[in-house]
Amino acid sequence: MNSLEKARKAIDEIDSEMAELFEKRMDAVKEVAAYKKECGLPVFDAGRENLIIEKNSKRVKNDDYRPYYVNFLKSNMELSKAMQNRILNGMTVAYSGVEGAFAHIVSKKIFPTASFKGYSDFRAAYEAVEKGECDCAVLPVENSSNGDVGLVMDLAFFGSLHINGIYDVGVVQNLLAVKGTTMDEVKRVISHPQALGQCAEYIRKHGFETVEAVNTAVAAKEVAALGRHDTAAIGSDEAAEKYGLKKLEAHINGSNTNTTRFAVFARTEKSKSKADKQFVMTFTVKNEAGALGKAVSVIGEHGFNLRALKSRPTKELVWSYYFYAEGEGAIHSPEGEEMLKDLKKFCNELKVLGSFEKEVSL
Repeated sequence: MNSLEKARKAIDEIDSEMAELFEKRMDAVKEVAAYKKECGLPVFDAGRENLIIEKNSKRVKNDDYRPYYVNFLKSNMELSKAMQNRILNGMTVAYSGVEGAFAHIVSKKIFPTASFKGYSDFRAAYEAVEKGECDCAVLPVENSSNGDVGLVMDLAFFGSLHINGIYDVGVVQNLLAVKGTTMDEVKRVISHPQALGQCAEYIRKHGFETVEAVNTAVAAKEVAALGRHDTAAIGSDEAAEKYGLKKLEAHINGSNTNTTRFAVFARTEKSKSKADKQFVMTFTVKNEAGALGKAVSVIGEHGFNLRALKSRPTKELVWSYYFYAEGEGAIHSPEGEEMLKDLKKFCNELKVLGSFEKEVSL
């Protein structure tokens, strides 16, 4: 047997072993996909991929081979994502509104291969996940220029779902009307209250009457159905295209950095990890002097930074409130567990809604 034959024989034996390992790897990928579907997590995780490449490339001792091994790893990950996407084709994502709504647009960005189901309002979308009709829901929690989405916060507090990720999305609002409409014909605008608030300055400037809709895409659909030149909608490019409207004016929201934060709600909490550096929780404090101040102090004393603390009425007792908090720090670390233990001394209710490595900008 010459050297070529020996090398080919060695390659055949290695390929045989690699085939077995490849099957084992893809079996594990199936489990990962099932987990992501259950927890409402996207297939693509840039941080995880970079970590795998950095860690595994160091295992190759021959410097000449390392670049080829990195390409091998990337190829394997592309195959893994392809299989996960195929499995997640059966995933159903709930959102509020109809096609063209911002939540629908965001849902497609997070879960590009899933199917989507629109609901009449936030509550209906949330409850669809609780009932098992959908695997997860994508709902807005805050807008940079128009504040919190209180109903979604209430659902998070009173409901049973977990937040397994938060995504920042730039939002551009446009004035949409039926074709042939001119600006001087428009007398009123229809949209979701959040969109009306984001465009309040523009609306005041033109003296438009306002009509609230369930969401921006529903508003666009209604304007298209009415076919009137005196009524326009405020919504997205996608809504205009979907319902055959034209953009009378673009980017009418008051802020050039108009951003909405969307949360992914799922029945199952994703695995706790010390790598998670952000968290969301709700709590109520005991009815005693200084309880809220002491609760906030406990969080800081354990080295956690509160990014946001918002109060909402519990609706159970007059002047009774719960608090929605977002913080920075590894809440599932030993220090985090101690913080939660101490926090409970001043709280009647305490619920960690979710934790994740970081917010993702789309």
